[in-house]
Amino acid sequence: MTEARKRIAAHVAANPGEHFNELVRSLDLAPGQVQYHVRRLSGEDRVEAEQFYGQTHYYPPSVEPWERGALALARRETARDVLLYVVEHGPSAPGAVAADLDIARSTLEWHVDHLVEQSVLRKLRDDRNRVTLVLTRPEATVALLQHVTPTAPERLVDRFTRLVDGLFAAEDPTAE
Repeated sequence: MTEARKRIAAHVAANPGEHFNELVRSLDLAPGQVQYHVRRLSGEDRVEAEQFYGQTHYYPPSVEPWERGALALARRETARDVLLYVVEHGPSAPGAVAADLDIARSTLEWHVDHLVEQSVLRKLRDDRNRVTLVLTRPEATVALLQHVTPTAPERLVDRFTRLVDGLFAAEDPTAE
């Protein structure tokens, strides 16, 4: 195995769920070089690629499907903030989460929908149809969050999205 391939395999093992662009940045390799070696590593069953919401993420084969989806989402700052909020506060109303995190409800819903789709969160409804956000696997989620930190470029993208959402919410008199 080449030195570059060893570096990529070791990096993916140490940082499961990292997306392609972050892999390129972290390893300081050309995108084509990373593509070539990842393809070879995939053929050797040493690295697996999976698409989540517009980004390709890379994992060692030993990472289970639930953890793959959770890792991919936890690498996004806003989704991570939502998870940390629910870990800290317990079952939470979406309105409180959005207000305390200072994000638009539409942004919260986008992330919550994906977290629900990946079985990281559940939406519980009471008899009055009010929603409460609950972690599906609290211990596993806490363990996962301890090992994942969004990178600077990922934080910038999320913060830009929050800024744009805030601008649109300020212009929309019907926004909550």
